[in-house]
Amino acid sequence: MRGGLPSLGEVGADLLAVSPWRTRLALVRPYLGIGVFALVCWAGWWWLTPLVVFGIFVAVVTVTHDVVHRALGLSARQSDWALFLMGLVLLESGHAYRSTHLQHHRLFPSDEDPEGYPANLSLLGAVVYGPVFLVRLWWWSWRRARGDRGLRAWLLAEAVAPFAAVGGGVLLWPVTPGLLAYAVMAIAGSWVYPLLTVYLPHHDYGDEPLTQTRTLRGRVIPAIFLELTYHLEHHLYPQIPSHRLPELARRLDPHLSAAGVRPIRVI
Repeated sequence: MRGGLPSLGEVGADLLAVSPWRTRLALVRPYLGIGVFALVCWAGWWWLTPLVVFGIFVAVVTVTHDVVHRALGLSARQSDWALFLMGLVLLESGHAYRSTHLQHHRLFPSDEDPEGYPANLSLLGAVVYGPVFLVRLWWWSWRRARGDRGLRAWLLAEAVAPFAAVGGGVLLWPVTPGLLAYAVMAIAGSWVYPLLTVYLPHHDYGDEPLTQTRTLRGRVIPAIFLELTYHLEHHLYPQIPSHRLPELARRLDPHLSAAGVRPIRVI
């Protein structure tokens, strides 16, 4: 029970069910995005590439989120490979994200929560923090993995990805600028994480679980972000996969209303 809310069993354990096709869709979607990016580059529609990369970001963040919380029905080994392959799409470390994100759920707000740190910054501070955010999360995860050779092997392999992509992009520039353009957009795009995924959902947080983050409700914006805007619902019931969060929100509405929680309405 959190803040007088129903337990997971009471709110509906059926929300945990994930069909095999839904799992496959979540895992394939980022690579379909890469295929779209390649086609757009081939067609010379460079103005469209930022929008495609945005879609890839949303797809990767959503599926990685669910993998971290074991919400897609994957085994431990499958989860390791999913974290590696999904992180590879955005040249990030999926295993570092798992370490820091689970710590975030356990301890926010705390000085021992490196992912939640930007929530204590100013708006400008969260923006400026962007280029070092993932580096610091990787380093925190590396230090915590002392003695775990398997995890450190994953972390090292994932740390190579951005350097390999940029180097390969430079070498292939005479053939196609697509790889380097993608690598630059993926790396620079990650700089908005502190602002969008930490500061905006959590800043000015309260002392109780119901006041430590926010939830955005609507039809268009939540759909564009693949339901990631239901941040409060996710923090309260992290085991529930992202695509079931709208239904979870509907079931929680009477309880949240009684507790004085007012969702932010968007289009």
